[in-house]
Amino acid sequence: MKRSCISFLVLTALLVTPSIKAQSTALADLVQGFDEPKTTVASGSIDTITYASTTVGTNRRALVYTPPGYDQTKRYPVLYLLHGIGGDEKEWFNQGRPHVILDNLYAQNKLTPMIVVLPNGRAMKDDRAVGNIYDRERVQAFATFEQDLLKDLIPYIEKHYPVIADREHRAIAGLSMGGGQSLNFGLGNLDVFAWVGGFSSAPNTKQPADLLPQPETAAGKIKLL
Repeated sequence: MKRSCISFLVLTALLVTPSIKAQSTALADLVQGFDEPKTTVASGSIDTITYASTTVGTNRRALVYTPPGYDQTKRYPVLYLLHGIGGDEKEWFNQGRPHVILDNLYAQNKLTPMIVVLPNGRAMKDDRAVGNIYDRERVQAFATFEQDLLKDLIPYIEKHYPVIADREHRAIAGLSMGGGQSLNFGLGNLDVFAWVGGFSSAPNTKQPADLLPQPETAAGKIKLL
């Protein structure tokens, strides 16, 4: 799991900081083509799932990436990848190409196969990214997603996909608002997540003392932050 999570989290950081490539020729050479589809590379699959959310009181959608050679008789680590405030479950797929990046990494034998879940982090009945996305109710919905994730989405994934259902094989990461969610939800639920990543994270809504009341204990549980 360490190999897989480190590779993907580092790759996500590169993905969300494209200006770095323009500033550094060396880095540009390093990452050139990392998110470009290749006809010689086997592709994973992206599916749209619908799950019942008791938290929101409606059915909600998420995308699920399964790796090339996906085998339902095997068990996989799982990463929950969260979008920014203006996105939805399709944001990473449309703008970040995580499926292409993962496919290329698998082809280079640099990544342990994993399942990646791309949810809509705006947990409300009308969860579309329309209108005033900074409206108080819509922003609050990102906090509500914690319970939707823990009580509804994760149980659905673990029932319908062959994921390894323990904290050591479960990761959460995100960009901007999703990064803030990942820090809040990940560090606040270390019995659920051992791998936590935040990229350009939104300002945290919880004080460090509340989020990590026992830093030494938390440090012993976190595999990667």
